[in-house]
Amino acid sequence: MLRPIYLVKFLLLFPFIFLFLSHSSLLAQKQNENYQLHISRATSAITLDGVVDEAAWQAAEVATNFWMVLPMDTSRARVRTDVRMTYDANTIYLSAVCYHGYVAGPYIVESLRRDWAFGKNDNFIFFMDTFDDQTNGFTFGTNAAGAQWDGLLYEGGKANLSWDNKWASVVRNYDDRYVLELAIPFKTIRYKKGISRWGINFSRQDLKTTEKSSWTPIQRQFPTASLALTGVLVWDQPPPQPGPNISLIPYALTGITRDYQNGVPTKSRFDAGIDAKVAITSSLNLDLTVNPDFSQVDVDQQVTNLDRYELFFPEKRQFFLENGDQFTNFGYATIRPFFSRRIGLGGVPIRFGARLSGKLNKDWRIGIMDMQTGRVDDTGLPAQNFAVVALQRRVSARSNVGFMFVNKESLSNESVTDKTLYSRYNRNLGLEYNLASANNLWSGKALYVKSFSPDQPGDDAVYAANLQYFSRKWLISGQVESVGKYYTAEAGYVPRRGYERGMTTIGYTFLPTGSPVLNHGPTLTSMYFFDPTWKQSDNESTLSYAVTFRSRSVFTAWVATDYVRLLQPFDPTNTGRETLTTGTEHSWTAWGTDFDSKPQSVFTYGFSSRYGGYYANGTRLNLTADLGYRFQPYVSLAASASYNDIRLPQPWGRTTFWLVGPRFDLTLTNTLYLTTFVQYNEQQKNMNVNARIQWRYKPASDFFLVYTDNYLPNSAQIGQDVPGFFSVKNRALVLKWTYWWNI
Repeated sequence: MLRPIYLVKFLLLFPFIFLFLSHSSLLAQKQNENYQLHISRATSAITLDGVVDEAAWQAAEVATNFWMVLPMDTSRARVRTDVRMTYDANTIYLSAVCYHGYVAGPYIVESLRRDWAFGKNDNFIFFMDTFDDQTNGFTFGTNAAGAQWDGLLYEGGKANLSWDNKWASVVRNYDDRYVLELAIPFKTIRYKKGISRWGINFSRQDLKTTEKSSWTPIQRQFPTASLALTGVLVWDQPPPQPGPNISLIPYALTGITRDYQNGVPTKSRFDAGIDAKVAITSSLNLDLTVNPDFSQVDVDQQVTNLDRYELFFPEKRQFFLENGDQFTNFGYATIRPFFSRRIGLGGVPIRFGARLSGKLNKDWRIGIMDMQTGRVDDTGLPAQNFAVVALQRRVSARSNVGFMFVNKESLSNESVTDKTLYSRYNRNLGLEYNLASANNLWSGKALYVKSFSPDQPGDDAVYAANLQYFSRKWLISGQVESVGKYYTAEAGYVPRRGYERGMTTIGYTFLPTGSPVLNHGPTLTSMYFFDPTWKQSDNESTLSYAVTFRSRSVFTAWVATDYVRLLQPFDPTNTGRETLTTGTEHSWTAWGTDFDSKPQSVFTYGFSSRYGGYYANGTRLNLTADLGYRFQPYVSLAASASYNDIRLPQPWGRTTFWLVGPRFDLTLTNTLYLTTFVQYNEQQKNMNVNARIQWRYKPASDFFLVYTDNYLPNSAQIGQDVPGFFSVKNRALVLKWTYWWNI
């Protein structure tokens, strides 16, 4: 007879069999195959001026008569958009004439800052599936004031907006419309030599009418970025090869730092380094870096952490982004064998690195990365090497099989008195199957990963699988996971080990007509954790009800029940105080609400609340508010505040803390920005001020001036026993220059 643990793992493997056997039934013709736009070589030169009067534009085929996606997805759009595309030997051109809708008033935008929030801007965006594989691609666009948007598309329609590259755009506003023109060099994107069909779609948002529209018909539960639902861009001949495609991106940096807390005097610094991008083919890219620096990257937004496990923060560093999904999205949100933020953060220097990534052909995709970090004497951390190999094979219209190998190795690892002894190596070997149906309704994944470390005792593997069905009215999904007690991913993100988990979600959406309510409906989610002996350790069940109004405001109410049996000591306030003991059991019920106002107002707001039980028969109250105001298009003000009131028996008693984060964006033009971000985290006893000026003097080339202050614990609180009000802990000022040079 099978022990329960092995039975569970057998059941976890069952979706592998199901998915492989069923994927052939999911093959189908591309859903919007009949939507075709023919692109021909330009008959005249194109000038980016927002006028669209060149002969080449007059001769180009027009994509128009868009479909409405929101508020309804059953009729043509009422707001007109006309799109044309053409090209020459070096560049793809796009023009879009975006006519104003039937509601009077100025356009609505946040600011001129790049990569704005989609839901808060009148905008035009388009999506290119340059391999016609319905999985990966590129997105470009602007808001109505001319602020640019660019990103990488992955997993069939998710966008990573941290990606940045060279292209140009102009927006001109008229009384009845705004017109944009874009020029995207062939060297900026990746595509297969000889291919003459790309996936393409265009998306328009007009907030005054609350209308979102798409060139191809898309059901409203899906984003307009869904590559499965693109039309076809038909080339009159295969796109020209870009020729030698080598980019050098040097940087130089100078700055000063001072550590007031430890009495370290002001220190100056100068650094220089270089990145290189070499197109091995038009679809395969080699990235190289020597002594990189990422000081200009936006700071992470702090959060109140009452979780028992490590929090996740996304990667923002440019070097790791192109084709980064193949590395960092292998696995699940909390089971990532590789997580690039493990490399070079926390004062660890990156000496050099190389990354080869892209398409071998329409079916095969490859990623190879090798990074070398330097030694950190203060902690005894040795120099380390991170090597990753990822290989992906398409097995049907949109599904694929992925393989990954990760090796983290310490070089010259020696035992040092009073220093941590780091492991000699840690390796992960994994296989996954990703299911994505041609009609976008079904998705799923099955995963197996095993780790290898010195003296590893076994029980070191991961089994996991999920399957989801998402239609206009139904959301049904199930997921199972088994993570071994000794499974280790030192170069990954796996915050919890030694558990079995089952999770299911079911939701239904009502779609009323002739009502101020756009849609509404309940969602039930239930999640159970078990320890390796098959004894329950956690469960959480949540019933929520969401109402979306035609104005785009959303209100949600929920109630949840929780049970926790602690597997290790835990401080329920996460402030370094006394801990609850291992094995103690806790259960409670809580309820909450969330509201987000309509995005078309210059003043936007949102709030959330949570009240109910907590650990040790205590209570927890959480109130959060988000405010925003814009003086469009130049100034955007935002502020968020979160208050927690936790009441527990002694020795904790009552604990309260605030998390406050005002942000100020001044965009004088769409190439000159000032951003100031203040974060006060009472739980972490830290206050941070980060101010950044960015001048994009040429496409993808910048000057940055970054000022950072951190303040001593409680120094922002009057009456605390600290050396002065707003006493500085440390301070830094950095000036950085980058230049993108195409050879």
